[in-house]
Amino acid sequence: MSTIEESVKKINDFYSFKPGADIYKKEFGYYAVDKWREQGYLKKEDEIDDYQSYFEELFHLDKNAVAGLGSLGWDVAEFYPKYDEEILEDRGECELVQDTSGRGVLYFKGRRQGYMPQYITHPVKDMKTWEENVKWRLNPNDPHRKILADKQAAEAAKGQAIGKIVRQWSIGGYMYLRSLMGPEDLLYKFYDEPELIHSCMESWLALADYITAYHQQSVSIDELFLGEDICYKTGSLIAPDMIREFLFPYYQQLIENMRRRNKKPLHLYIDTDGYCNCVIDLYKELGMTHISPLEVASGCDVVEIAKQYPDLLLEGGIDKRILADSKDAIAREVERIMSYMKPRGGYIPTCDHGVPEEVPFENYVYYRELMSHY
Repeated sequence: MSTIEESVKKINDFYSFKPGADIYKKEFGYYAVDKWREQGYLKKEDEIDDYQSYFEELFHLDKNAVAGLGSLGWDVAEFYPKYDEEILEDRGECELVQDTSGRGVLYFKGRRQGYMPQYITHPVKDMKTWEENVKWRLNPNDPHRKILADKQAAEAAKGQAIGKIVRQWSIGGYMYLRSLMGPEDLLYKFYDEPELIHSCMESWLALADYITAYHQQSVSIDELFLGEDICYKTGSLIAPDMIREFLFPYYQQLIENMRRRNKKPLHLYIDTDGYCNCVIDLYKELGMTHISPLEVASGCDVVEIAKQYPDLLLEGGIDKRILADSKDAIAREVERIMSYMKPRGGYIPTCDHGVPEEVPFENYVYYRELMSHY
């Protein structure tokens, strides 16, 4: 298990594209953990004092070398106050629940995780519902936000002092709008109510600019992360012209303001599911330097992307289906990818969208042992 000093060196080598450097070892996420515990491969959390260290040692992972700044959401808008969670309707095996983001969500009774819930309603239906019910929940000046920002900035400053990368996390514009209106209604709103879209994005920018400016009083931010999820299996969910019209002006203003306030260069990290190849050039116009998770089932090949974009930092690209196959298949794929990517630099291998239940524990341990040699 690496020390924090070794982990910090590895992640800084990643950002500097150091050829042949030891890779920074992390994972995108785990959906298989509960099953592995049931099968007796993993100890329960209440059996271990430091479960994170247990995980790192078991799977040959590095210490966390990123100091994260939040307060701007991830896959839903960052409301304060949030909506109250309440059961709206009993539907037999399922129940319709208002979640803390104001959405009506259909869940199995007694279960909130481990499957994809069905989103029935969303809080923004028109300009009236936006202004009366939602917009004020994104007020940058709410005292609660300052308290949280103070705490996060203080922790990030400690991390920066030992060389950690300081990353500002934020929900991206498309995912933010989708959380407000739903994926289908949003597509109509781009055409039918563009003034509503712009009003929502103005609030997104106001909050993001306020929080980042507040954080930058205490730390210099290395990277802005946008959780965008703007692609699906075969391409972008909205057209390039729509991205330029409804998203980019707000991104450009935020990035310009952050760079003006910053004391070092600012990386731009875009996280999008699906087939991302079609938007790489577009987001590079914006200044993107870093992308993930490169989903293989959607047609992304990390080696081909690396050859086409030698200046792009890459994360992901390990096919979850191969991890569920055989050890021979895993070894072949790891060799194919790492024989090119390690000499290149600027790559962190992870499962392309979390480790699913279909991956046997023995396969995953084998994969991590192979990666430990790099």
